[in-house]
Amino acid sequence: MSKRGTLFTVSAPSGAGKTSLVNALIESTEDICVSVSHTTRPQRPGEEDGVNYHFVDQNTFKSMLGDNAFLEHAQVFSNFYGTSQQWVEDTLKSGKDVILEIDWQGAQQVRRLMPDTVGVFILPPSKEALENRLTGRGQDEQSVIDARMAEAVSEMVHYVEADYLIINDVFNAALDEFKNIVGVQALKLSRQQELHQELLSQLLS
Repeated sequence: MSKRGTLFTVSAPSGAGKTSLVNALIESTEDICVSVSHTTRPQRPGEEDGVNYHFVDQNTFKSMLGDNAFLEHAQVFSNFYGTSQQWVEDTLKSGKDVILEIDWQGAQQVRRLMPDTVGVFILPPSKEALENRLTGRGQDEQSVIDARMAEAVSEMVHYVEADYLIINDVFNAALDEFKNIVGVQALKLSRQQELHQELLSQLLS
């Protein structure tokens, strides 16, 4: 019997290195992928439909919302974002693990619908390190960085809602911890029972 994949939500404040860790994990681990969200925001140069996002108009998004097609959804300014529940279910059934890069509110929505979801929260090693990372991007004025720092503190208190916590200080060490989390989930009793059902029946008969 083929195993069912595990759904992971990965949350972090801006600047904690979430996307870099997720990308490195995907590149170095088999049978795991990142969910591609639907969005109503305009497609940017260099982005591919179906790769970066599924780009849809507002009417299509609202129609999907009315059909309860989303595992979670959010409005950011005037744009909508959502995760297809059908795609997630189909991918998990195929045996692949799925990662949702998502904020703490989205993670709460997902867990309500899929209680077996495994939550991972990533934090920076210090406030100073977080501010240095945000400043190092060289794209924003100090007032914007200050606002993001304040927002980051309000987000970070929700780490207690996750199952696992990673402190992203040394990148490779944090990546190893991330890989270990995925590996441990694959060895849980429920997944091993599902995968080795026939063998277990033979051994215990």
